[in-house]
Amino acid sequence: MGTLPLALAAARAKVPFYIVAPTTTFDLEIATGAEIPIEERDPEEILGELGPDRVPAGSVARNPAFDLTPGDLITGIVTESGVLERPYTSSIKVLDPLGR
Repeated sequence: MGTLPLALAAARAKVPFYIVAPTTTFDLEIATGAEIPIEERDPEEILGELGPDRVPAGSVARNPAFDLTPGDLITGIVTESGVLERPYTSSIKVLDPLGR
């Protein structure tokens, strides 16, 4: 659904995987991505789109708005400030003037 399947495919193919993101999307107040709440969208966005003829009665769906990609699958993060490399906890800190 997001970057995770692409990152897994890149790892399997042994090719580098880069993410492109503006620094404004980084939350410097949290320690890991595990702390990011995943927004759940209305399941009808999926089930309703398929139509009643294609969805068995009683079907349910999960509709997360995004996924999380583990840092070990990411070669680098391309930002407007340059390319961040591992260890991300250190390279991201240079973006934060308060050193958090």
